[in-house]
Amino acid sequence: MLYLVTSFSLDYQALCAGEAFCVAVVSGNIMHWRAGMLPSDANVECFVASCLKRMAKLSSSAQRHWTTRNAGDTSKGCCLPGKQTFDIAILLLLEQLGSVEAIMHLSSLLVALGVCGAIAAPLEQQKPLAGNARHHAGPNKVFNPYRPGVKDPYDRKIDPQGDKLQPLPYRNGDGASVLGPRNRARERQNPDLVRPPSTDHGAIPNMRWSFADSHIRIEEGGWTRETTVRELGTSKELAGVNMRLEEGVIRELHWHKEAEWAYVLEGKVRITALDTEGGSFVDDLEKGDLWYFPSGHPHSLQGLSPNGTEFLLVFDDGNFSEDSTFLLTDWMRLTPKSVLGENFRVSPEVFKAIPDKEKYIFKGSEPGSIDSEVPSDGKGYKKSKLQFTHKMLAQEPVNTTGGQVRITDSTNFPISKTVAAAHLRIQPGAIREMHWHPNADEWSFFIAGRARVTIFAAKGTARTFDFQAGDVGVIPRNMGHFIENLSNDEDVEVLEIFRTDKYQDFSLFQWLGETPQKLVKEHLFANSPKEAAEFEKAIGDAERDPIKDTEVDEDDDKVEL
Repeated sequence: MLYLVTSFSLDYQALCAGEAFCVAVVSGNIMHWRAGMLPSDANVECFVASCLKRMAKLSSSAQRHWTTRNAGDTSKGCCLPGKQTFDIAILLLLEQLGSVEAIMHLSSLLVALGVCGAIAAPLEQQKPLAGNARHHAGPNKVFNPYRPGVKDPYDRKIDPQGDKLQPLPYRNGDGASVLGPRNRARERQNPDLVRPPSTDHGAIPNMRWSFADSHIRIEEGGWTRETTVRELGTSKELAGVNMRLEEGVIRELHWHKEAEWAYVLEGKVRITALDTEGGSFVDDLEKGDLWYFPSGHPHSLQGLSPNGTEFLLVFDDGNFSEDSTFLLTDWMRLTPKSVLGENFRVSPEVFKAIPDKEKYIFKGSEPGSIDSEVPSDGKGYKKSKLQFTHKMLAQEPVNTTGGQVRITDSTNFPISKTVAAAHLRIQPGAIREMHWHPNADEWSFFIAGRARVTIFAAKGTARTFDFQAGDVGVIPRNMGHFIENLSNDEDVEVLEIFRTDKYQDFSLFQWLGETPQKLVKEHLFANSPKEAAEFEKAIGDAERDPIKDTEVDEDDDKVEL
């Protein structure tokens, strides 16, 4: 919650130097920074709503880098120079509102929004400064389109869960209420199915599934659930398994014909594997780490202290099933004991003690350190030359205007010959730019946040889906799409996974920027020279920005509230 202080003093020296003064209390600290003047009182509501969204993006890591300057005996003041001011929200420019009436109008708005209980009046009228305020494209106050007659010509993003709205099928004067049975919670999770954007058209099959709808197989100390082509018919290239193992619990020694790629979601896990030359591999992994087992390579998994582990497994065949793997205990119990005796050169009676059914997931003892578990004298042990693991989140990220990207494929994880992946963090107010992938279907797993994705499938067809934590999305190769963060206060964290050895994508922004501009304008703006010039300016540098902050110049924002 943000609170506006009820009194402040103006820094007239800074004001004369072209700085405006802004005061707010966030987490008990008084802050002030440079800011431009509001262009007019008419923009106050839109400006403040924008400020609230931007303030929600304030991070503790950013605060640590602010410059401290004196703001009183018991408060901390922070000043940000130049363009940095636009990387955080400006809550309010009190001294620039120009009249007590404007203050009172704004006070009513903020109180209604629950932002503050009181607003200070300016000490005196101040001469306005030149306007340079910025805010996100589109309206930034809570907008409810789920009413008869409400116009939404630009199909803006809506977050019913964050804004506590109940979706209804009304759109631009059309539609009607729902009279029959309904699942309101599911409607809030999928607002763009209840009320699709006006740009959606044609028949596209379902591209979304939630692990919450998958059957859970419960075992001793763990569980597993899967999303395959049986659950999601479009998941043809890849299948996913979500598995949980408590401390000491083992996913038994096994193998399968499909290659296995995995991402640790929480906790710690020990993996073991054997390569085709008889080399053994053992490693301990934690959140954000990967492993990859090529087809047929035997392996095991075990949860470590203190809380075990949970991870996502991805297999390079959509028809894979976690229930159809080759298990050690299953093979042993289905082999004549006389053959077991001959194979291992022991008496057949030794095998009377083996399990009479598969163990699959079972409680084991907490393992010691890797060094203590692996024979030190080398007898019966040969270390693998292959590296089956990789620390994805330890990679240096590609920092964008709206988030971060990390890509892991055979370039930096050589053993991963059939699976490539990208880890994305999309900030509030940002969008994974419009793009497509030429070499594989995209299989996305959403770790956090809420997002909408529109898939363009050619032939005049497009369909929008909504995703949240635990959801899986499929986007067939070459189909254009974007990922837009719906939330005002939470990052979208998502894994994009592909059945290929190399990550590839095409950026619509870069394509149009690198194409002769006359050709582009004749395609899109043949009879609109003003708009053509504005668009040409926007794409002029053709610089890739995979996750874009949707902030635009105030003068360029034409959307009215």
